[in-house]
Amino acid sequence: MRPRTLPRLLTGLALTLLLTATAGSCGTIDNSAGGTGEQRDRTDSGPAAPGTLRILASSELADMAPVLEEAREATGVTVRATYAGTLDAVERIASGRAEKEYDAVWLSSNDYLRLRPDTAGRITNETPVMTSPVALGVRPEAVARLGWDPKKVTWSQLHQAVAAGRLTYGMTDPKRSNSGFSALVSVASGLSGAQSALQDRDVAKATPKLREFFTGQKLTSGSSGWLATAYGRRTDIDALVNYESVLLSTPGALTVIRPSDGVVTADYPLTLLTASSADAKESARRLTTYLRTPQAQRRITETTLRRPVVAGVDPSPRLDRDLRRELPFPGSRSVADGLLDAYDNTLRRPSRTVYVLDTSGSMGGERLTRLKEAITELTEDFRDREEVTLMPFGTTVKSGEVRTYTVDPKDPARARDAIRADAARLTASGGTAIYTSLTEAYRSLGAAPRDTFTSVVLMTDGENTDGMDGAGFDAFFRALPAEQRHTPVFPILFGDSDRVELEHIADLTGGRLFGAEGSLKGAFEEIRGYQ
Repeated sequence: MRPRTLPRLLTGLALTLLLTATAGSCGTIDNSAGGTGEQRDRTDSGPAAPGTLRILASSELADMAPVLEEAREATGVTVRATYAGTLDAVERIASGRAEKEYDAVWLSSNDYLRLRPDTAGRITNETPVMTSPVALGVRPEAVARLGWDPKKVTWSQLHQAVAAGRLTYGMTDPKRSNSGFSALVSVASGLSGAQSALQDRDVAKATPKLREFFTGQKLTSGSSGWLATAYGRRTDIDALVNYESVLLSTPGALTVIRPSDGVVTADYPLTLLTASSADAKESARRLTTYLRTPQAQRRITETTLRRPVVAGVDPSPRLDRDLRRELPFPGSRSVADGLLDAYDNTLRRPSRTVYVLDTSGSMGGERLTRLKEAITELTEDFRDREEVTLMPFGTTVKSGEVRTYTVDPKDPARARDAIRADAARLTASGGTAIYTSLTEAYRSLGAAPRDTFTSVVLMTDGENTDGMDGAGFDAFFRALPAEQRHTPVFPILFGDSDRVELEHIADLTGGRLFGAEGSLKGAFEEIRGYQ
């Protein structure tokens, strides 16, 4: 069985004004400076007070906080936002969960949503608020090296540069982020020469070139904001694929290239859920009316570097007026899902992950049961060609239980069944040697670089009590070769684990801290976008 085609994307900036971020089952704490994402801690599913609009929003819309505060002052409408990835939000709408907790959705695009027949009766009144095309931000020295005129670069030229080993880039996971999905659609359209909405034959035609194009992807992420921050830590990657607004806000002077043969643009439609109350519908009407006034449109483009949708309002001076051809979205859900499946299992570089799992004595009982259930559930998400290592630890790494598996495309069930069986045999004993176990994870990965997305996932329910201390791990990590220091650790905040300790590990290694206050399964699943 292949990994699920429809993503379960859960993707952190806590807003302390009247724009309040609440969320679902698992917690995400974004430690990246200036990152756009969401803080996921708890769900407030009760009815909204009059004048309050509960919105399920794309994660990058956290930067709209000042605009929404001004909207509250002008309209009396308070926005209470929960941030999630676009494709995850689509799943919530389709399942009916969204209408139980929210009045409206505000996604980067409704294109994928429209392909789902099970969402058609759940949404109404789409109002575009602003736009931002997906583009490529390239370091100026790389543009000069390649001899490009930024206004004339095509997707074919980008492919040729990557295939020749002259261009590398970072891009979000298309199964979890709309910016990644839009980029995937754009490059598939450009390389296939499709003159209309992508069809299966176009994807098949473009597949050999797509496979070459994705050899240049050296950084992935489930969040546009985290991707930009992670890119800022790297000097070995030439370019970043992201929304134009994110690229222009990324530290450093990136040359923004909008391929001349077309791009996919996010139009951010504020969309009511059909089941919303009459009061919520009136609040949404007042809010969207305000957001489309010339005053608000100018504020949006100045604050977020997105483009206005109202005639007569000029975009920010930082935005190129020379717009590119808009590429159409795939014509059917089967084409979109087929493209996603091909990316996951065939086109992209494979993943290589060490799961460093706390099985100390304190994990006994319900905690260990939750861990086993989470690993068992996660096996369905493992991709073809993926390498997975389970490394349980207590007082030290339990070396007799360390196992590495590779998902064989010809028989993926074999590795998944073996992982489930070994997870079921995990037992709780000993102390908590967090730092010693992390050093063993890095040693197991080796110093020789591999053509994979490599990461370490740390799950612990307590503080470090045995073996190496934090200072020792810091020294160990800083002494690693540069290539190994590109391997991030993604810690999961679980049980009685020390948040400060785990935040430091994430910051040091370039990872991100994930919370599991509500669901350990959800935390593991959310990390998938970063592997």
